[in-house]
Amino acid sequence: MNIRSLTRGDGVVIGAAVVLFIASFLDYTSFCPQGIDCSRVDNPNAWDALGLLMSVFLAGVIAAALVIVSRAMPGRKVVGLDLGQFGVALTVFAVWTAFWTILDISNAGAGLILGLLATIVLAGAAIAGPLVPFLKAPLLSPPSPAQGVQGGQAPYGVQPGQGYGFPGGQQQQQPYGAQPNQGYGYPGAQQGQPAQADPAHAQAQAQQAQAQQPAQGGAAPADDFTPFWFAVPVARPLYGEDGSPNPIAELAPGTWYLAVEQRGQSLIAQTQDGRRGVLQDTTGIQRG
Repeated sequence: MNIRSLTRGDGVVIGAAVVLFIASFLDYTSFCPQGIDCSRVDNPNAWDALGLLMSVFLAGVIAAALVIVSRAMPGRKVVGLDLGQFGVALTVFAVWTAFWTILDISNAGAGLILGLLATIVLAGAAIAGPLVPFLKAPLLSPPSPAQGVQGGQAPYGVQPGQGYGFPGGQQQQQPYGAQPNQGYGYPGAQQGQPAQADPAHAQAQAQQAQAQQPAQGGAAPADDFTPFWFAVPVARPLYGEDGSPNPIAELAPGTWYLAVEQRGQSLIAQTQDGRRGVLQDTTGIQRG
């Protein structure tokens, strides 16, 4: 999973899960009989109570994992629910159990108090993550397509002048396939091969890209459309061109994708592994 596909809400979910796991090792009760040195009292933690451990602490950690994994595998379901939905439901269950458990114990310890706070934050972030704009923002900002090699280091995920999905530091847009010194699939020169000026080869590649566009139903592509590179501000699903409701891939921030066709307000995008699909939500995309 690309770490740049994580949102701020995902970061809060991961942080709350870590705190919840740490809290499971702390005393969940602070009971100390009178007349006894409390420093020598060994109070139990969650790992000494299997029911409490599974229904609050591990349930919250598992729920956080399901929420994060659902971003890497969109469309996967558990008992009829999407992985993310199942994870959110499990966080609510953990909060519900922790709340009534702390009311039932008269001498709640640091582990149970911290566990309740962590489950509240966990459930809140899991529910509000897809809804609140601040939490929907990417955890790491995508690199600019005009960003060159600075300080001797290449942009994230690529080598200088190489790598699929990065426009190679070009300062202005070039028509797809019209750059004579670059190979098919990315705007930079191919790794391990010298750049060669071959306009005829580039023109043939442009014609090949046009020939690969299947004649399928839906809105007709614009006559003046020119393929271009783009990045998404947040993770967005890519649906099949056959109209299937299940996503075939997820476009992640920080990676450049190729738009090969426009259908109404949607774009036909091509991923790094050559898969093509429909990007329905094109708001806020960054053109390369």
